[in-house]
Amino acid sequence: MQTVILVWCLRALCRLVCSERHTFITLYTEINGQTVAGFPDISAVTTLDGQQIDYYDSEIKKLIPKQDWMKEFASEDRFKEYTEFRERVQQTNKINIRFIMERFNQSHGVHVYQRMYGCDWDDETGESRGFDQHGYDGQDFIFLDMKEFRYVTPVLQGIITMQKWNNDREQLELLKQYYEYECVEWLKYFLTSRKAGLERRAAVVSLLQWSSSSPVVCHATGFYPSAVTITWLKNGEDHDEDMDLGELLPNEDGTFQKTSILNVPQDDWKKHQYVCVVEHETGTIRKILREDEIKSNNSELLIVRYIVKFFFFVVFAHLVPWARYDMKE
Repeated sequence: MQTVILVWCLRALCRLVCSERHTFITLYTEINGQTVAGFPDISAVTTLDGQQIDYYDSEIKKLIPKQDWMKEFASEDRFKEYTEFRERVQQTNKINIRFIMERFNQSHGVHVYQRMYGCDWDDETGESRGFDQHGYDGQDFIFLDMKEFRYVTPVLQGIITMQKWNNDREQLELLKQYYEYECVEWLKYFLTSRKAGLERRAAVVSLLQWSSSSPVVCHATGFYPSAVTITWLKNGEDHDEDMDLGELLPNEDGTFQKTSILNVPQDDWKKHQYVCVVEHETGTIRKILREDEIKSNNSELLIVRYIVKFFFFVVFAHLVPWARYDMKE
């Protein structure tokens, strides 16, 4: 019924292009019993369509905007309302970890509590869905069934918590109000703020190659909005063979990047004219495949930077294997 967060993240990224389904997610982590100096016991990261928009931890003790348009939001009156809600959730989460440790008969040691909550919204159909999942020491502990609006647990130790939370009808009504209305309104508000802050940005297109025997990568980055098409021409004709289209990935500044890899020998693209065509609503960019257009690892670090960004994106997804979300339509 559920899929691991890595699969969920990849599907969410696909939906940025495929169906315009937007996501607004907060991942809260609390580590009990850790004694590493300077390492926060509590941290929280919020993302919009897979892009980090704010950050909090117990060392800095305040909400930090991570996008320029979020910094503008921090000066608005609604920022106080937003931070107060986040603080209430944090206080609830701090209580949760103590109760969960009791359920597992644990009074000391290093233990990790995580909660992933938020909503998604389709701007074409208007359909929205909420989700609220709790994990403990890397395993599912309890989650809120949004259809029945009751808590469900997959483990024996979660039964008492499930019964207690399901009996709190007032709290369930507040959560229902939040996930069906307030969360979606925040999502829409941030989408509007992001659009106003980013407007339209054209792609920067580069041809990259690790070595002379490696495939050539057509890399488009820095564009907004996310819809983009990357194709290849061979001698002026469409060429859809020997190519691999990469996933759409978010950049730290709210823009996007995407790649298309051409798998042809160097002798072939020297004899024929290959052109990478990047189509975006800001315009069309064509890059002719020539040696003087290629940025290799000897002259640029762009390839390394791209690989490192993708690596950390995947690692982050694997760090939270407990977090699951039902993606069935």
